[in-house]
Amino acid sequence: MNEYQRIRDNSVIAVIRGAKTENVLDVARSLLRGGVKTLEIAVDHPSALEAIKQVRREFREEVIVGAGTILDPETARSAIMTGAQFIFSPTVNIETLKMTKRYGILNIAGAMTPTEILTAFEHGSEMVKVFPANVFGPSYIKDIHGPFPQIPLIPTGGINGDNAASYLGSGAAAVGVGSSLVNMNKQVNERFLRELEENASMLMEKVRNERDNDSLS
Repeated sequence: MNEYQRIRDNSVIAVIRGAKTENVLDVARSLLRGGVKTLEIAVDHPSALEAIKQVRREFREEVIVGAGTILDPETARSAIMTGAQFIFSPTVNIETLKMTKRYGILNIAGAMTPTEILTAFEHGSEMVKVFPANVFGPSYIKDIHGPFPQIPLIPTGGINGDNAASYLGSGAAAVGVGSSLVNMNKQVNERFLRELEENASMLMEKVRNERDNDSLS
């Protein structure tokens, strides 16, 4: 099964910002225990690439790990060489899309307007990150799918345990969940990791219920 299908099946991408090598494995382990199997490690910290490498080496096929906040093709290439399995960008950068296609890596470009979303898809973004999704809410995903039913959308920004299922119910292929799930500004200790696992488990239960309802309708 390729990364595209695994992301759709997993439904939730945990967005980890400020990842540090000394705690990223503990964070990834808690998320995995809670049922979250797709991780985006934002390249916004000096040790982010090393964190990606550690997660790939430790968990192998148990999780999918990608690099986020990628703004240029050079950083994309560095992340790919480190082991990133997909590239998450906040914008549509054509050169970055070309770089990921060169290496056969899934690219999820960020867009907001219909024109941006279509541009990203036409230039090789197999899935499109709708960011910031909270500006318009779940109904926007349904509206965009009217003219673009063929484009898999991943809303990110303001997604949490209360609204993730609504976005999926509106047609999202998956959702990106950031600080509402993984707040790396907090001290990473035993209590943090226990709460992270519990919150991940509750989130995934809501997502599974939404997927089950979709299959019945």
